[in-house]
Amino acid sequence: VDYCSQGEEQIELKQETDTCMLVHVDEQTHQTESEPNRNQVLLKEAAEAEKQNQKRRKPFSCVICKKLFALKSVFDAHMRTHTFQNLFSCVKCGKSFNQKQHLTQHMRIHTEEKPFSCGSCGKRFSRQQELTRHMMIHTGEKPFSCGSCGKSFSRKQELTRHMMIHTGEKPFSCGSCGKSFSQKQKLTRHMMIHTGEKPFSCGSCGKSFCLKWLLTQHMMIHTGEKPFSCGSCGTEFNIQQHLYFFIFFRSVKKCFVCLAGVSFS
Repeated sequence: VDYCSQGEEQIELKQETDTCMLVHVDEQTHQTESEPNRNQVLLKEAAEAEKQNQKRRKPFSCVICKKLFALKSVFDAHMRTHTFQNLFSCVKCGKSFNQKQHLTQHMRIHTEEKPFSCGSCGKRFSRQQELTRHMMIHTGEKPFSCGSCGKSFSRKQELTRHMMIHTGEKPFSCGSCGKSFSQKQKLTRHMMIHTGEKPFSCGSCGKSFCLKWLLTQHMMIHTGEKPFSCGSCGTEFNIQQHLYFFIFFRSVKKCFVCLAGVSFS
């Protein structure tokens, strides 16, 4: 049978949904302006078919952000992120969580349970993610690389902080003086200048410090500990910076205290 002589043509198209369509097109229109329109219609129908398939695969839809989910349990957990509904509460401190596994992880703070152990050194962790990060110490793995200088890091957060060196970004600003910092910890330490807060106190003499490492350094006065020693003469120091100064002045043959010229043995 000659369909062209009858003025119409049958075109069979097979879509991704395995649905066959029969399209009738007028011969004259087909030769002039119907081709682009026909393609648009077919693309629209294919997109609609795929949309229906996705709805069948993920029938649970969030009315707020339109995200789709295949499992109702995952959908329910997602909805609590919008409603801020925390159903799982800690019986120790009262803190609430929107997912049971988050509460389980939190409870290990109170129980001090650490079920994840390192096969290399035996160190234990309360969360799998902490063990995974720790293992990179042994493997030397640093999967996050800087695109500007090539320096690599074991954690994504470390790369993010490093990138601010190149971008000059300092997103954390002091509300008192306006000074900006690239890290939140640096802003927190800076704020103690304004508040006068010194949360780290010496148990021996009661002296307080704004930074923990300053307290650790101070405690060596009481313990007599001097962990930093010169590799050339063995002179010991309780502060690492003092060792650096000593080595420098030794190299220029000047006294560490009065800067007078001396000769070292």
